[in-house]
Amino acid sequence: MDLRTLTYLVVGASFALYIAIAFWTRAASTRDFYVAGGGVHPVLNGMATAADWMSAASFISMAGMIAFMGYGGSVFLMGWTGGFVILALLVAPYLRKYGKFTVPEFIGDRFYSRTARAVAVVCLIICSVTYVIGQMKGVGVAFSRFLEVEYDTGLYLGMVIVFFYAVLGGMKSITYTQIAQYCVLIMAYTIPVIFISLQLTGNPIPQLGLGSTLAGSDGYLLDRLDQVVTDLGFREYTTDVRLSSLNMVMFTLSLMIGTAGLPHVIIRFFTVPRVRDARSSAGWALVFIAILYTTAPAVAGMARLNLIETMAPEPGQHLVAEERPQWFRNWEKTGLLAFEDKNDDGRITYTADAAENELTTVDQDIIVLANPEIARLPNWVIALVAAGGLAAALSTAAGLLLAIASAISHDLLKGMVFPQITEKQELLASRVAMACAIAAAGYLGLNPPGFAAGTVALAFGLAASSIFPALMMGIFSQRITREGAIAGMIAGIGITLFYVFQHKGIMFIPGTAFLGATPPNWFLGIEPNAFGAVGAMVNFTVAFAVSSVTLAPPLAVRQLVENIRTPDHAPAAHDLELVIHDE
Repeated sequence: MDLRTLTYLVVGASFALYIAIAFWTRAASTRDFYVAGGGVHPVLNGMATAADWMSAASFISMAGMIAFMGYGGSVFLMGWTGGFVILALLVAPYLRKYGKFTVPEFIGDRFYSRTARAVAVVCLIICSVTYVIGQMKGVGVAFSRFLEVEYDTGLYLGMVIVFFYAVLGGMKSITYTQIAQYCVLIMAYTIPVIFISLQLTGNPIPQLGLGSTLAGSDGYLLDRLDQVVTDLGFREYTTDVRLSSLNMVMFTLSLMIGTAGLPHVIIRFFTVPRVRDARSSAGWALVFIAILYTTAPAVAGMARLNLIETMAPEPGQHLVAEERPQWFRNWEKTGLLAFEDKNDDGRITYTADAAENELTTVDQDIIVLANPEIARLPNWVIALVAAGGLAAALSTAAGLLLAIASAISHDLLKGMVFPQITEKQELLASRVAMACAIAAAGYLGLNPPGFAAGTVALAFGLAASSIFPALMMGIFSQRITREGAIAGMIAGIGITLFYVFQHKGIMFIPGTAFLGATPPNWFLGIEPNAFGAVGAMVNFTVAFAVSSVTLAPPLAVRQLVENIRTPDHAPAAHDLELVIHDE
């Protein structure tokens, strides 16, 4: 069976499964829509959380970034996994103990202020919209290559699928759909690299194959990779830092605390019955996430080696243009891979020298998707990878869109504008908000703003500078006042956005060339995508400074903070009587 037909069958079957689950689990109440009824088993919630968390950035982009950055790309592995540990230990159990539906609702109650809740909603929407752009790009890229349709058409198809299971069932449908999507994406990610690891090293375990010797040789795979990249003028794969050590630290920190502040992941822990279930599901999520994250370095290293040896089989030799393989021609059609024969020698020169390099476009997002084709794996494996890439993008897009919709319907409409509306009216408003969010996300996917076109790292920086500090201070400090929290969130996200827009023309975007030195006006050499950690420091500093000169929070708020951190048998934090003041 040809690849196109097989891909249609595999992807179509996965979509049919998602839609069937949506009909089976459609929401009948706001509790179903926002938190799946609060009765999801911890293991299932861990799997759904893993799918929600492992977006197109994890499935499609991360290995590509590691493949081209080498050691410098490890910031994504360390930042995203480390951040999930922070989320599991310092955020999820306490918010589950509080027992409400959304992050802005907690911030509004903890800081006894509707203004604080509104600011949190704005921060949430900014972070989530920035993040969802990357997911929409992932949908378009996967469709455009494997279903051989236009990028726009692929994006429209993805929007329709998300509309069916997200609008129909809310969190309930999304949860059980994400469980299916996790199974699809993890098989799609691991099966190809098992084949490739066997080809290159004879070891079927990719994590071990990366550190093994090459088949039929005494040389190690990573030594061979270092040799071939340096022969072409690139920096050594295994030791090259990302711009500077300080930038690496700040980038990792920004991703870590941004992870712990992303609302679409946090709300997943509201779907389990008890606080201890939140901890348990976080542990299971880490297990499920680790399967992909420990495999990603192997995918990256092996794909980079295969790519280079296709372009330059031996030192000084380069691929004859007319003999370029079929996978190369296939990806040329998408515009994500291109070359220019600058010296008219009929060969594709691939070197680090920009003046000589004739491989003018290699989008890093194609590495995982093209990897099975480069390695000449069977068509069914290639079709499975297409389904996995779409599952990863769709699962996270649905979670992000739900976070946006719930912020609008529950926090703004029900919580602030029309508190008297019935549950049925709120459920209708939630579905309308979700549909509008999907339409807006589709528009941004078709017309991505330049500052966020190539990366979701910015979304983590924005969450790190705004939501994470507010949550940490809200949970662990009784002294932070509403004025301090509001000022901190505005200052943190404000300075981060200013820094990003100030440098939007020169910021690092994966998939583009970055050959110059650090721009002289970068603060301590920190790139914009890593600036969220600095924004978080500003947030904490401003919040504590303002709180020190304003009246302490009311007694009921201080009791709320104390009760959130007490064991399960203590009174629920949301049972306390709070007075939300109008500013």
